[in-house]
Amino acid sequence: MIDLHGSDLDELIVAEKKQVASEYHSEAWADGISDGIETEILAETAMVTAVTELVRRHGDADVLKMLDTLRQRVEFGEFRAVRSLQ
Repeated sequence: MIDLHGSDLDELIVAEKKQVASEYHSEAWADGISDGIETEILAETAMVTAVTELVRRHGDADVLKMLDTLRQRVEFGEFRAVRSLQ
């Protein structure tokens, strides 16, 4: 029997939601590609939609902090298809 306490259960729920959201995005991305929409257009549209919603919900300052964190993650190579540990 698995004994899950509040925060453990919350973490599992968030992880599951992230997995489902990723599947939704992958499906929409594939549909866009198959309809002939370039990846740059799909990416920019997804980013603009996400940032617009986040600013609406959390405000400019919080979103700017998140974007700074994302920038650092890009600089550290987290999103590269092939990563090296140098």
